[in-house]
Amino acid sequence: MKKVILKCKLSSREKFEDKLSEIDLDFGAVHWQHDRVYLPRGYKRGLNYPRLVMRTEMQAVDKPAKYSLLLRRHIEDSGVDIVEETSIKDYEKMVNIILQLGFKPEAEVSRRRQSLNMGDGTYIYLDKIENLPGYYAKIESELSPNDSVVEAKLDLEKTFKTLGESNFVDLPYSEMK
Repeated sequence: MKKVILKCKLSSREKFEDKLSEIDLDFGAVHWQHDRVYLPRGYKRGLNYPRLVMRTEMQAVDKPAKYSLLLRRHIEDSGVDIVEETSIKDYEKMVNIILQLGFKPEAEVSRRRQSLNMGDGTYIYLDKIENLPGYYAKIESELSPNDSVVEAKLDLEKTFKTLGESNFVDLPYSEMK
């Protein structure tokens, strides 16, 4: 699936949520995610190599964890992200397969996340990343074959600016310090 993704460090979580509430949009319940990021040997930023992410997700303490494998590939020259996700039943076996394919563990990212479905394949996520100060918001918008990447990215920027935010972040959480 092709997506355009824009991330922003929030100046104020409360103000951001208040602006969304003014237009009758509210985030869902908080859930926890933990990602283990694996990179191929010889990985260099900007060369469009894929990342594999093993995700553990807990929606509620009384429900079992969900495991999934994400293949993420950012195509630098187009600004498009290719994202494929599949459910995993045996976490340990999948990690073994990833390692056998020559990927190496690079980073771990834990977050508390709230989601908001904007419709038409567009989601806003509110993230509190462990070991990073402040809150982040991320908008992901699925692209159809006829969509312009440039226009889609401009729309996401306009959405953030309408919500009073413009501190855009290009790095993945796993590369932020």
